[in-house]
Amino acid sequence: MTVVAGVDSSTQSCKLVVCDADTGTVLRQRQIPHPDGTEIAPSIWWDALRQACDRMMRDVEAIAVAGQQHGLVALDAAGHPVRDALMWNDTRSAEAATQLVAELGGPQAWADAVGSVPLAAHTVAKLRWFADHEPQLADRTVRVLLPHDYLTWQLRGGDPHDETTTDRGDASGTGYWSPTSGRYRTDLLSMAFRGRTPALPRVLNPAEVAGRTPGGRLVAAGTGDNAAAALGLGIGDGDVVVSLGTSGTVFTRSGQPSADASGAVNGFADATGAFLPLVCTLNASRVLDATATLLGTDLSGLEVLAAQSPPGADGLTLLPYLTGERTPNLPHATGSLHGLRPETMRPHHLARAAIEGMLCNIAEAFDRLPTTPKRILLIGGAARSRLIAHAAATIFGQTVSVPNPSEYVALGAARQAAWALRGGARPPRWPTLAPTEFHPIAPGVGVAIRERYARIRDTYYP
Repeated sequence: MTVVAGVDSSTQSCKLVVCDADTGTVLRQRQIPHPDGTEIAPSIWWDALRQACDRMMRDVEAIAVAGQQHGLVALDAAGHPVRDALMWNDTRSAEAATQLVAELGGPQAWADAVGSVPLAAHTVAKLRWFADHEPQLADRTVRVLLPHDYLTWQLRGGDPHDETTTDRGDASGTGYWSPTSGRYRTDLLSMAFRGRTPALPRVLNPAEVAGRTPGGRLVAAGTGDNAAAALGLGIGDGDVVVSLGTSGTVFTRSGQPSADASGAVNGFADATGAFLPLVCTLNASRVLDATATLLGTDLSGLEVLAAQSPPGADGLTLLPYLTGERTPNLPHATGSLHGLRPETMRPHHLARAAIEGMLCNIAEAFDRLPTTPKRILLIGGAARSRLIAHAAATIFGQTVSVPNPSEYVALGAARQAAWALRGGARPPRWPTLAPTEFHPIAPGVGVAIRERYARIRDTYYP
């Protein structure tokens, strides 16, 4: 049996799965937590990856890393980070993004150039913030990487003289690589970084090999977390994935690049050679975690409470912008609770309002995606709740399919490792179990919940 490994280095943790390269069967897995925050020493990611791999890699022939997108890792000439990595959820670069949009001539110019309009999350905006607020550190920066690039380089030995690599899926989230042309826009990089032109990683094709570990194990290209999830799920045309992680993402596979001037849809590439139009929210399962903490319970307890409240939470509505928001673009917004009356000031109504507020925000992101879905796949930790899956179907107004629970980002990375190891025009075919389907509870219920949510949102954020 040939064995491969896949890594999901996310905001919250490092997850490792070890799989049979022929079937995708998970043989063993491990998870190491990451600290919370919006910036982090890259060495913490590397330490977590090494811990995850400890005593797990004895028969593994190939490995790939999928990582959180957009993060800025700036290295000096010796290969050392000049500062902690700025993560995707760091919103200090919101003003920098606004500046960049104006400097190039508006949103359409950016959409045409790189498929996405800069927001606080994008690496290009973080480079501008870095250049303006820490110019001495920016001057020391000779190489810029993404989180997955950094870990791939470390797996290969971390030699500062070695070439670094990325892939088209993760590169498409930087704001200075074009999915349409398949090339870096170094003019945009230089503009953002105030004339500086640090070295960038070579962009590998989906099945291309990045190198080998010091022990000889093949290291595949790796990719961004969303592209890896799509690969792990094996999505096809017409499939729309709704992922309820720390953040929320909605994406689909497309044969054509996108260029949305509104800035809502990111025109990403995927990990197979196609494209991955994607809409992202900052707030998803973090809303549930925070509400559970407020109510003195955990996620299971939150679900028990919410089940005692009717759909619509008796009129209680949560705008879930706890850490600002990316879609809609409200980086400085805060969460707010509406419809408080003596009869709604109950834990069970708040639990239901948190779930529905999160899902209404995701549904509005879903509406921006330029596709008519044939199938909606709901994944992420929160998708394991039957109540949340039922609520999602009701609020989306469509049947929702929940695949068998799995670490799809890490699984997608493992599938890419198997592809790089075996070669071929397509990734290996790994069978999947039939998903569980959830249906809207009644016509009109979800519409009413969404209409009330939209009225309140428009009142406070017109």
